[in-house]
Amino acid sequence: MPPLRLTAAILLAASLVPVRADAAAGQRLEGGLEGLWRTDGYGLVLSVEGSLVTLLQTTAISCLRLDQGERIAPSTYRLSDGTTTISLRADPGRAGRGIMRAGGSTGYRSMTRLRALPEPCGRKQPSGPLGTFDVFWQTFAENYPFFGRRHIDWAAARRRYRPLVTEKTLFGILRDMIRPLHDAHTAVIAGDRVFMGQRPGTQNTTVAFGARTKAYIQRRDLRGAGRDHAAGQLTYADLPDGLGYLRVAGFYGYADGEDFDYPADRRALTRALDAIVTPGRAPRGLIIDVRFNPGGFDALALQLASRLTARPYVAYSKRARDDPRDPTSFTPPQPVTVTPARSHRYSGPIALLTSGTTNSAGETFTQALMDRPGGVIRIGQNTQGVFSDVMECPLPNGWTFWVPNEEYLTREGTTFDGTGIPPDLRTPVFTPAEFAEGRDSAFDRAVSFLSGRARKP
Repeated sequence: MPPLRLTAAILLAASLVPVRADAAAGQRLEGGLEGLWRTDGYGLVLSVEGSLVTLLQTTAISCLRLDQGERIAPSTYRLSDGTTTISLRADPGRAGRGIMRAGGSTGYRSMTRLRALPEPCGRKQPSGPLGTFDVFWQTFAENYPFFGRRHIDWAAARRRYRPLVTEKTLFGILRDMIRPLHDAHTAVIAGDRVFMGQRPGTQNTTVAFGARTKAYIQRRDLRGAGRDHAAGQLTYADLPDGLGYLRVAGFYGYADGEDFDYPADRRALTRALDAIVTPGRAPRGLIIDVRFNPGGFDALALQLASRLTARPYVAYSKRARDDPRDPTSFTPPQPVTVTPARSHRYSGPIALLTSGTTNSAGETFTQALMDRPGGVIRIGQNTQGVFSDVMECPLPNGWTFWVPNEEYLTREGTTFDGTGIPPDLRTPVFTPAEFAEGRDSAFDRAVSFLSGRARKP
């Protein structure tokens, strides 16, 4: 299985333990966080009782337990994977309202206090192949915002596929339902059987492809001068003509190269950037290469962006679909700001290399640099076209699946979901011809531009 192509999602292990209606007993304590909460959008219900929080994924027909977390600080809970944390707080200015934040994510989720669990939590849960199909279909119907953009009639898909459902055909049917979305933030995970969407004409972000591109760049472009940082996820080299080069192979795994551990990754990224962005190193132009970047934590992408500006600015705004019956209804957009780091920063020109294997947090990083003071030119190919945090949802039979439900908006209020962010200068990227003929057109164009031998179109 290739590296997870996630932004900072809440990675929740599915549980098939039904939720009892008497969980609302936690409401007996007034004030603070104790009791039941529902997030605006996401279909997420939280039950806070003593030092524990239980997370439930709900739809109009289902209520399945996702995970449980234990309080490790007054407002912070660690979930069962041992690294993912969420923080919760009541909103003192608005009665019955609260805020939830996920470690490594940007923005927050607003919550409303509930008097009782939603009605589906008090009845028998769907089961069997048909019940599993229904929960899958319903969760997409209530949360996915891009059916219109991707020209998919989801109701027609239900009419077509539901009569064909058996235990044997179920995985293939769920796969075939989401395949036409061409969305790399959709997936069906059934043990060893995994299907992930992908935009046509783009390369998958496999470990082998990432290793091949890294070795090629080190040999051809950097002439062996690249030095690894952050468990090999970052590579830096000083180039001729006073230029610098930074390859970012993901926004995760900085502590050990594999795991998603946001606190450890944040600390490791700080150490790496302190070694790379120094007062003694002042390139007159910087190439940042995210052409192979499966994604990771959006907050780490912002952490890098904070070392690339002297002035604060809005990276993007973020909103989530919030009405199960209306795919055009969203939460109010939340502006996400890049704040200059207190450590040493680089504020000169940047050439950003992108491609179809620039995914997820690699794309939110690309979007975060679009309005960066100091100038950025994008060179290469369109990014993959997936930005949302991923809801990893349970199914009654023990499988899980991915659903994105958010939009990342530009200053003009548009999104690049589906198409990806286009380059300013379009060049081939990691094609068979480029490899065979020893070319790296995007890198060479970046060097030419930053050296003053080319102009921005």
